[in-house]
Amino acid sequence: MKQIFSIPTEKDVESTALEFLPLLEKHKVVAFYGEMGVGKTTFIKALCRVLGVEGAVTSPSFSLVNEYEGSDGQIIFHFDFYRLKNVAEVFDMGYEDYFFSDHYCLIEWPEKIADVLPDHRLDIQILEEEDGSRTLKVL
Repeated sequence: MKQIFSIPTEKDVESTALEFLPLLEKHKVVAFYGEMGVGKTTFIKALCRVLGVEGAVTSPSFSLVNEYEGSDGQIIFHFDFYRLKNVAEVFDMGYEDYFFSDHYCLIEWPEKIADVLPDHRLDIQILEEEDGSRTLKVL
């Protein structure tokens, strides 16, 4: 299984998301690590599109989680924990109901909830290269 994915330009994001899709067969929970502005939300939007989400996909910066439905009826949860004040907030939202639901859980800023992330997850690092391209690495 491929461990490194390249996104040469923004127009290549969706094709890379399609190439990434087989990794979701074994991992429903995916934690995306990367600096602010590196493209975590952009990649998750592309991943949602290739999963068949038809409406707008936006970052749940203030709500913590957005829910989408893919073309096959699969539920996709998109989390953004950047504004999380403390881990107690994820307990309040009932994170277990999401992470152990067998639905896709795509997580931005997972380091904010490191203590409660499920063990069976896929960790992805997104890096910006000097030429402006992006690299996704399976950790």
